[in-house]
Amino acid sequence: MRKFLLLQFKPVASFVLTGVLFFSLMSFATDDKNKPTGSSGKTEKGFSSLFANSFDPSKPYIFQVNPKAISFVEEYIKRNEEELEKMKSWGKPYFDLYDRVLAQNHLPVELKYLSVIESHLRSGLISGAGAVGPWQLMRDEAKRYNLKVAGKVDERKDFALSTAAAAKLLKSLYAEFGDWLLVIAAYNCGVGRLKQAIKKADSKDFWELQSYLPLETRNHVKKFIATHYIFEGGGGWTTMTAKETEAHKSTMAALLPPAPDSSFAGTETTEISGRFNSSVIAKYLSLDLVRFNQLNPLFDKQLAEGKKVQLRLSADNMRSFKENKQKILQESVQLLFASSAKI
Repeated sequence: MRKFLLLQFKPVASFVLTGVLFFSLMSFATDDKNKPTGSSGKTEKGFSSLFANSFDPSKPYIFQVNPKAISFVEEYIKRNEEELEKMKSWGKPYFDLYDRVLAQNHLPVELKYLSVIESHLRSGLISGAGAVGPWQLMRDEAKRYNLKVAGKVDERKDFALSTAAAAKLLKSLYAEFGDWLLVIAAYNCGVGRLKQAIKKADSKDFWELQSYLPLETRNHVKKFIATHYIFEGGGGWTTMTAKETEAHKSTMAALLPPAPDSSFAGTETTEISGRFNSSVIAKYLSLDLVRFNQLNPLFDKQLAEGKKVQLRLSADNMRSFKENKQKILQESVQLLFASSAKI
């Protein structure tokens, strides 16, 4: 069927902000049955409470799940963790493909988890509504993005072709709504239905308008957040509303102000992309991590979003970086997978 956390900070002081920016630690979540829940300790598989953060300056900014989703997310993790842990291994070839296509389209690679909740990576899945393939594309959508659907030929079942089409659809939805949670919602219920909900709620904030959406769509968005948490060990920019994102960017800017212009003396830049990790680069270059972040504010965040970054380093460090670039990238990717495996 067509469907559908932790703001990771790299603080320069020894503290971590906990809770979504608009909620305190004492906030309670409410599930769809209006049952109040709070920070519930650990799940049966060992997940720490979604509110429990500990300071680790080597990790990128921690995104925390919105309190209104906690009850659903924790329960979803309990039910699906084992199956999705196995998918990390057997699904790697598909995830590698998704990463390439999404990055080529300048989309966050974490959007690949939408395919997980749409089809569990099953190419032959056909929904009752007629959606087909790993991205559960409808016939009209497939034709709009030049997929062949005729007779025995249905390119929605092709992983590469359907991912390219889904990427174009996701870009179109983000251009219209500018909010990743609304993109996930629209992907499930359709643009028209989402616009109706926005109008009725007089708000573009998913957490405020969700009651005007079908239950399936509300849960679809929360499934995406939960799946992101399982695979990534936390949330990210695609699991926050646009409002939360802007507020968090402001908070990050306050925590990690850009270095004064004078500190750029003797430095040079080079454009990079990929899943480089700031702590790995700093280690290879024997460079203080705080200094690296002063020269390269929001480095991990921008690369995680699939953006290209102007890496700034001293001339000597830049020479060392270029000499060890592939080793640094390899270790950065290994660190990313190791972090996911510890969930």
